[in-house]
Amino acid sequence: MTPTLLSLLLLSGSGTGDLVAIRVKRAETVAQGPIEHALILVEDGKIIEIGEDLPLERGIPVIERPDWVATPGLVDCHTRVGAERVVASRTFDPQAVPELDIDPAADAWAEVLELGVTTLGFYPEGSGIPGQAIALRPRGDTLAEMRVAQPAYLKINLQANASSKNMLREAFKKADEYEEKVAKEREKWEKEQEKKKPKAKAGAKKEEEPKPDEKKEEEKKEGGGTAVQQEGEKKADEKAADVFVPSPPDERVRPFLDLRAKKLTAMMALRKAADYLHLLDVIEDEKELQWFVFFPLQDDIDFYEVAPKMGEKKLLVVTQPDTTLQPNSIRERNIPAELAHAGAKLAFVPRQDSLSGLEEWRTDVGRLIGQGLPRDAALAGLTLEGARALGLQETLGSLEKDKVANIVFWSDDPFEPAARVQAVMLEGEFVYGEVK
Repeated sequence: MTPTLLSLLLLSGSGTGDLVAIRVKRAETVAQGPIEHALILVEDGKIIEIGEDLPLERGIPVIERPDWVATPGLVDCHTRVGAERVVASRTFDPQAVPELDIDPAADAWAEVLELGVTTLGFYPEGSGIPGQAIALRPRGDTLAEMRVAQPAYLKINLQANASSKNMLREAFKKADEYEEKVAKEREKWEKEQEKKKPKAKAGAKKEEEPKPDEKKEEEKKEGGGTAVQQEGEKKADEKAADVFVPSPPDERVRPFLDLRAKKLTAMMALRKAADYLHLLDVIEDEKELQWFVFFPLQDDIDFYEVAPKMGEKKLLVVTQPDTTLQPNSIRERNIPAELAHAGAKLAFVPRQDSLSGLEEWRTDVGRLIGQGLPRDAALAGLTLEGARALGLQETLGSLEKDKVANIVFWSDDPFEPAARVQAVMLEGEFVYGEVK
């Protein structure tokens, strides 16, 4: 007899207290393609199993929705929807995070969830290098409850001019100066450690170890714990003194040290193909830098000229779902499709950073499919690649075992204009829609 899914879960040690199963017409997993007649099993906020027509034992609550299509929650990785106020424009504040701009009580968050958006990348406003984005869930009474990850990425606006390039070069130069300073501090510290080494004379007599009874008497007199405890504390102090501690960097330098250490990723915001070429020139020596590109589709867009180069690098490109006219012509170009066919990864953001833009977002992406964009790239561009931009691709963005259960349930194929959100699950909890 084939074991049921519940039996397998019990054998693996999983409990069944919080288990819920949702059976749908199709699950668009993104990572593994579509699954027809899919059953999604959720427990403690995570997907613990997903597959086609999986058998279940009695006792597990099952939500039967044979007309629904499930997708991962949508991810808008570059937004200021729900901003509490407009802040003064920043030009070089790489250490800044836009915490004061986020209002947890804003009405926008409920509307965002109703549109199927479960994760947001809230970026700092400003030109130059304005700061670091925060990854949010659109639900919570406080910023701490809304925060998913901080920082998500460092936003860098780069243009093909000397001042913009010099700003970035100077930032990495300051990081170089700090690393040189730390190297000198370490060298000095190591020399001092050499001088502190014991200078015991050859043949010197070793102090006699106290007898056990004498040790106990000494401990009583001192009243400072056992000899073992005192010795442990002494060794801990000595160990602390033996560890090199560098002087802290300037707060504006630290983000660039984190970039080099792969603790932080850079979003390079560009406007023209020339900006991309100048970016490669500026970061030529930064071999360990992790970065991706953001560019808005505006007038005179010429990114098709560098699409092959971005494709060769398998670069993640954040852009809008739109077509543009080739400069000085009436030829229409689907630059997102060209990037996808070249090998680049696409993460889409709405054409307008507003609630109305989010309402049109899905259908705008669907329109590109009819104009040559591969469907799998379109779906990933609304989900997994946005999660990748936020550094959350290991936990969000696809329907897979052990990933967070952020799931949107649609009345039809999500790229059909008439499709509507029927329900939204956020971290295993239904937060929108009437589900019994």
